[in-house]
Amino acid sequence: MTPQMIPDRPAMGVRRFGRVNWLGLRTLARREVMRFMAVWQQTIFAPLMTAGLFVVVFALALGQGRGEIMGLPYLVFLGPGILMMTVIQNSFANTSSSITAAKVQGNIVNTLMPPLSAGELLAGYLSGSVVRAGLVATVIGTGMMLVTQRGISHPLWALCFVLLAAVLLGGLGILAGIMAQKFDQMAAITNFIITPLSFLSGTFYSVQTLPQPFNTLSHWNPIFYLIDGARYGVTGVSDAPPLRGALICAAVATVVLYIAWRWLKTGYRMKP
Repeated sequence: MTPQMIPDRPAMGVRRFGRVNWLGLRTLARREVMRFMAVWQQTIFAPLMTAGLFVVVFALALGQGRGEIMGLPYLVFLGPGILMMTVIQNSFANTSSSITAAKVQGNIVNTLMPPLSAGELLAGYLSGSVVRAGLVATVIGTGMMLVTQRGISHPLWALCFVLLAAVLLGGLGILAGIMAQKFDQMAAITNFIITPLSFLSGTFYSVQTLPQPFNTLSHWNPIFYLIDGARYGVTGVSDAPPLRGALICAAVATVVLYIAWRWLKTGYRMKP
């Protein structure tokens, strides 16, 4: 074949998949979903058992003689907080464990070498968090409705805050996974940052009962708005206006995702 007959080919380093590598994005998203579905007993069933234990301990042991909170029976008030706390922890764990495990096992190169842009990597990792959060929320929400014999007051608001929690905590999980070099560091981030923030954000109480300055400090915690917004979506009652909470969470999520995108683009702490 003469040089004139050789068809034109993209130069080295030029993307051959158009603006979006849909095949690569779907493959990464499917991998992230299958990764946690392969151990569904731990990722889906275990959170349901944990949520049930919280209900037993707080509602039965501590809440039998307790009055209403914000006009709601304690069990009804408690349910949305436990649901969102579980969604938060699972969304964070999905992305953080995926990246940390790949770095520790030395196979992160399998993710970095394919022709995927930083945005596609970000979307692929987040897809796993969103699917896992949706499944966990559906399972726990169904159990909650069976126990309390109540429906969901504002389904769209509830869905909105579950999605915001999945995206925000999934983005934070990516940042934590990039920063951590071993599982001990990831465990420290989870135990000393994520878990305290989710527990101390109105999950088991109304922040209106907190003295100053803790009441004001709670309103600086974006996780508070996630839990409060979920409570509004389920019960119609909240400490803060749901629109304000959604806007604050969306703004924080935008900042987190931008940082995650930059780190993935530059290969920060991922490429040698």
